Amino acid sequence: MLNQDYAQICEEVAKLCSGFPGEYWQKLERQNAYPAEFVDELTRAGYLSALIPEEYGGSGLPFSAAAAILEEIQRSGCNGGACHAQMYIMGAILRHGSDEQKRKYLPKIATGELRLQAFGVTEPTSGTDTTSLKTFARREGDHYVVNGQKIWTSRAEYSDLMLLLARTTPKDQVAKKTEGLSVFILDMQEAKNAGMTIRPIRTMMNHATTEVFFDNVKVPAENLVGEEGNGFRYILSGMNAERILIAAECVGDAKWFIKKASDYSKERVVFGRPIGQNQGIQFPIARAYAQMRAAELMVVEAARRYEQGESCGEEANIAKMLAAEASWVAAEACVQTYGGFAFAEEYDVERKFRETRLYQVAPISTNLILSFIAEHVLGMPRSY
Repeated sequence: MLNQDYAQICEEVAKLCSGFPGEYWQKLERQNAYPAEFVDELTRAGYLSALIPEEYGGSGLPFSAAAAILEEIQRSGCNGGACHAQMYIMGAILRHGSDEQKRKYLPKIATGELRLQAFGVTEPTSGTDTTSLKTFARREGDHYVVNGQKIWTSRAEYSDLMLLLARTTPKDQVAKKTEGLSVFILDMQEAKNAGMTIRPIRTMMNHATTEVFFDNVKVPAENLVGEEGNGFRYILSGMNAERILIAAECVGDAKWFIKKASDYSKERVVFGRPIGQNQGIQFPIARAYAQMRAAELMVVEAARRYEQGESCGEEANIAKMLAAEASWVAAEACVQTYGGFAFAEEYDVERKFRETRLYQVAPISTNLILSFIAEHVLGMPRSY
């Protein structure tokens, strides 16, 4: 398992996370605040630069190490959603960015001088139909002019850089709808003063998500990642990484819920006996554990394939679906075990319950994963 393969790293991550107990996250929720101190500590410890090569100031660790780090963060009761994008966005720059872009940005990202946390893909009218996005980048001399809107762009208020996907050729002028999309590194600090507007969206959990508007925002042509028009292929690689890493987080969440529930079931005495002695309590927790272990194996396989450069679309999607479902089953079992106490802020169950529910919807819904499996794995007719 990932946490066994990187046991020493996970032990250190757990120590760091112990400095950010439930009270820290509860206070942030009441203030609707970003966990800046937590993110800064992870940055200083080098965990957010795990995938950056050593020559640029990072640790140069394999992709599975990043998955292990994020799993441990969740297992420790913290929330990696505040910074996990820096892990999965990194692949697009590492694999497709120019040497100049790597030299310019990676060392500063590694030290924390720059935060690469925002991923501008989803739009209000297209959702997960990425090829139908309308944000357009028009080339004008040595720069592009961007107009459009993104939504569910988490951490935009707390990021210095955004990986932005936009059309550079109209959809009706390309042979395939996946063509004509390009990826850019957007300097958000400059853009905030030159046509970009960020509006926070309040959600059921403290996730720092926003909608972002672009009104003639200029992006230097040198910030184009890879070749113009091939951005969809670059983003697909990042999406697979995103799904695997979030799957690892879900496994961590499931482990947190299972330990929380099983420990409480041994301590809570009702009718003169610990409630964990009752099969009505035992069985849901045991089933959640079994589902978590099955999902964990798929996450390990998906991570292995990704870091070896093998095709991993099937494994990444299945890992994300199974892990998201396993974490939710574990969350339900934990709530039922705690009963009324699960709804009290001080136990953190209700907070983690809300946080882990997100991942059956985002970054891709379970139904779309099932559609992907049906069409691309089983060869059934396209359903959408």
